[in-house]
Amino acid sequence: MADLLLPDWPAPARVRTLQTMRGGGCSPCPWESFNLGDHVGDDPFRVAANRALLRARLPVEPLWLTQVHGCTVVDAGQCSKSKEADAAYSRQAGVVCAVMTADCLPVLFCNRAGTVVGVAHAGWRGLVAGVLEAIIAAMAVPAATLLAWLGPAIGPSAFEVGDEVRAAFATADPGAEVAFMPYAPGKYLADIYELARRRLRRVGVEAIYGGDQCTVSAPERFFSYRRDGITGRQATLIWLADGV
Repeated sequence: MADLLLPDWPAPARVRTLQTMRGGGCSPCPWESFNLGDHVGDDPFRVAANRALLRARLPVEPLWLTQVHGCTVVDAGQCSKSKEADAAYSRQAGVVCAVMTADCLPVLFCNRAGTVVGVAHAGWRGLVAGVLEAIIAAMAVPAATLLAWLGPAIGPSAFEVGDEVRAAFATADPGAEVAFMPYAPGKYLADIYELARRRLRRVGVEAIYGGDQCTVSAPERFFSYRRDGITGRQATLIWLADGV
């Protein structure tokens, strides 16, 4: 049985979500064991078996994106195959939006009326590029009506970055410097959760949940590229149930 985490947020009843973890699959080390990424060197048959385990918990196969650390958003209900994008949304029941991560920040979205859902893959490059703002715009509902859940990502005690990352955020938002703690000459510990919260609040999203699961410090629960290099990918998924 695959290990799954249910996001803790007050989403409407018809909004369904899943966060996978690393246990309960069939992939060998170093992808052990519930790896869903088909681009990380794992045996394709093992990945397919893991995805089949996940599919059994879903209404349909998820739209698996080809993620490129950008800010392209797609309507998952209008896509018949994988697209190069880092966020997806849907207003159709039974359409599963998904992103995969192994330290980058997954962010779930829904509106309070339960009529639209979305998910974004937000590493630091995506945050700077505006992926959160892009999916909020694509969902086309007032930002004040949205709820957001910050999924498992590299925590503030593990995310070492250089001057260039700090400068990239400070250029767009000088106040973002509070999310960077000096660590060594030219090095900082960055709080990706706080950086995401700042971006969300700047566009009017105030109902923000999660942001307390560090991928690096929990090797038994989560994959982490920063920690392990060669590793698997967990998925963050959201969809609208029909008839609720």
